[in-house]
Amino acid sequence: MLMIRPSFDTLYEALLARDASYDGRMFVCVSSTGIFCRLTCPARKPKPENCAFHETVAECIDGGFRPCKRCRPTTPEASADPVVKPLIEALEKRPGYRWGEPDLKRMGLNPSTVRRAFKRHFGMTFLEMARQRRLQEGFSTLSGGGKVIEAQITAGFSSPSAFREAFAGLLGQAPGTFSREPLLHADWVASPLGPLVAVTDSSQLHLLEFLDRKALPAEFRKLQAHAGGRVGFGRTEVTDQIQEELDRFFAGSSGTFETRLALHGSAFTRDVWRELLKIPAGETRSYSELAGTLGRPEAVRAVARANGANQLAVVVPCHRVVGADGSLTGYGGGLWRKQRLIELEQGYRARATG
Repeated sequence: MLMIRPSFDTLYEALLARDASYDGRMFVCVSSTGIFCRLTCPARKPKPENCAFHETVAECIDGGFRPCKRCRPTTPEASADPVVKPLIEALEKRPGYRWGEPDLKRMGLNPSTVRRAFKRHFGMTFLEMARQRRLQEGFSTLSGGGKVIEAQITAGFSSPSAFREAFAGLLGQAPGTFSREPLLHADWVASPLGPLVAVTDSSQLHLLEFLDRKALPAEFRKLQAHAGGRVGFGRTEVTDQIQEELDRFFAGSSGTFETRLALHGSAFTRDVWRELLKIPAGETRSYSELAGTLGRPEAVRAVARANGANQLAVVVPCHRVVGADGSLTGYGGGLWRKQRLIELEQGYRARATG
């Protein structure tokens, strides 16, 4: 359970109100039509006696219900949003373009509507996402051996200082300060939940974090200290390996990772991370359960701190730890990502038990 299950009356009221907070978390099966929907479906609302609520798509399909063609409950929520889809496609076609509100208006979109939709789906606005995408392009130029000025132009920044400031805001240091003879190599890898920064050497993955994680600059500085200041741009075979494994994970074809991991932390922190690695995809644990497994039932807060200090997102699955009541709790990559990851992994569990 990702939350304490609400009562039938609460869920039916959420269906009538098209409450977006339940999207992806509950579905309604309608016996009179044989169809299941999101609670935000715009179709005419069924009578309460014809409704049954389930937490997963798999439960609805197993019950013999067909997915609604209007709200498309079997597709990721964002891809079904008529505001989000065209902008994501436009962003991929022009990743280095400096998007602004006038562009949205020219496309016939209301900037306020766009802002709310992207905040709901991604935890950031479209303009923030577009700026992040431009920085990715600059990052790619640098990791390919390009000069800082080339990266600035590719990223669509009008001045070197603006590019340096934006880049330092992400990683805690300006691009010109990265080592030219690195021991550790930094590059970004793609995912449907947003880009991640991967730091690798020739054999291990040292860091994997979402680009917008607030703790990323501090984590990067720690790695710089560990490597004696020799973190630079570039890819290794390990970077390519983790990209391939992430692609399979998000495609739903493999819930396991084989990349060798470098665990940077205290002995207790590393023990917590190793326990996280034992949680199967599609299952969750509470902080207290994790502490008990470690033989330290009194150390719930220490376990929570170690969980929050994880710098290998997705691979070391700190997202599989929930509150004692089953509710979602803090996640450095954003609760919306935690929710999406758990929903994705429920598919692995459904296939394993099916």
